[in-house]
Amino acid sequence: MTSTKPSSVHKGGSTESTPADALHVGSSDPRTLIMNNLRQSGIFVALVVIVALFAFLTDGLSLSPGNITNIVLQYSYILVLAIGMVIVIIGGHIDLSVGSVVALTGAVSAVVVIRQGQPWWLGVLAAVAVGLAVGAWHGFWVAYVGIPAFIVTLAGMLLFRGLTLRVLDNISLSPFPAEYNRIAAGFLNGLIGGDGYDAFTLLIGGIAVAGYVVSCFRTRVARIRYQQPVESFALFVARMVLVGAVVMWFAWQLANARGLPIVLIILAVLVLVYGLLTRRTVFGRQVYAIGGNLPAAMLSGVKVRTVNFWIFVNMGFLSAVAGVIFSSRSNGAQPAAGNMFELDAIAAAFIGGAAVTGGVGTVVGAMVGGLIMAVMSNGMQLMGVDQSMQSVVKGLVLLVAVAFDVYNKRRAGATR
Repeated sequence: MTSTKPSSVHKGGSTESTPADALHVGSSDPRTLIMNNLRQSGIFVALVVIVALFAFLTDGLSLSPGNITNIVLQYSYILVLAIGMVIVIIGGHIDLSVGSVVALTGAVSAVVVIRQGQPWWLGVLAAVAVGLAVGAWHGFWVAYVGIPAFIVTLAGMLLFRGLTLRVLDNISLSPFPAEYNRIAAGFLNGLIGGDGYDAFTLLIGGIAVAGYVVSCFRTRVARIRYQQPVESFALFVARMVLVGAVVMWFAWQLANARGLPIVLIILAVLVLVYGLLTRRTVFGRQVYAIGGNLPAAMLSGVKVRTVNFWIFVNMGFLSAVAGVIFSSRSNGAQPAAGNMFELDAIAAAFIGGAAVTGGVGTVVGAMVGGLIMAVMSNGMQLMGVDQSMQSVVKGLVLLVAVAFDVYNKRRAGATR
């Protein structure tokens, strides 16, 4: 590993690195960087390998513009659930009820909009209110009564599935009005023109790349200022170019299909907000502290009960968002909606690097884990793989992901 100390300037008795140092320090050994960040780098490598594998097995069909758009539309609600689930897991809990809550919130929205004829946005608000109430219910029993989340949410899975059947009277309700249906099936297309493609989608992709580069550069400067390790500037630039190329390719594929999906905008906003929430706020640091070392968090003054309560309120909110998206995508509400969604969300979090014991995980990692599951499911469907075999493959992938987490812990303990 090759590295140099950052240059610094003396200001008022303190040592502070200058932004220009970001051009001159860091390791240039890719193997060292990968091994030092094995948990996160491994899932990105796995995603690339899986995408390439199914592109080969389907003769490129999996990477066609239409199929990429379908992946976004079909699995967006699982990615929304994965955001909330990874926060629950970081805090040292689990939530087995999210599939039932998705069904219940979608059912409530359908009753308000379809059966009662209310405006579409009122159905959305009703679903969100129910999701928040469910989250508060779980949070009360977990945080203030002290019942383990596994038991509380297992009871919730049965309770809210039963309430879904009661709300719908054991029948399906459809269709939703066009405005509601656009939430998960609508596109922004032709806002600023484009010859055979949607220029607006490319513009949003370019803005996303620019924002990513600025954010990464600011993070790099901050790490250097505090003399933390970073990669060499050449590798930093290479990473920016690679990510930028992937994002713009993805935007180009969407632009050549039907434009920018509205649900992708919703998902992007949630990823940005929750990425900042977990990394830059007191609440986020407290969640990590509780999951990583509960006694230490209590001794340091963290209000554990309050934080745990809001963890589950947040999960209820995101379950409601996923319920709205799923019911919009399905153009109706069904008693069996959301079946097994909780397992997909949990799998996405663990595959994305979350630790079984809590205290470890990221929103971005959960998104990558969810994408791995989505690409695998979509690829196997394109290949005509039997549903039973798809379940076998998903189960094995989840097992390998958890085994990888155990390996990382043993490796970390052996090097101390």
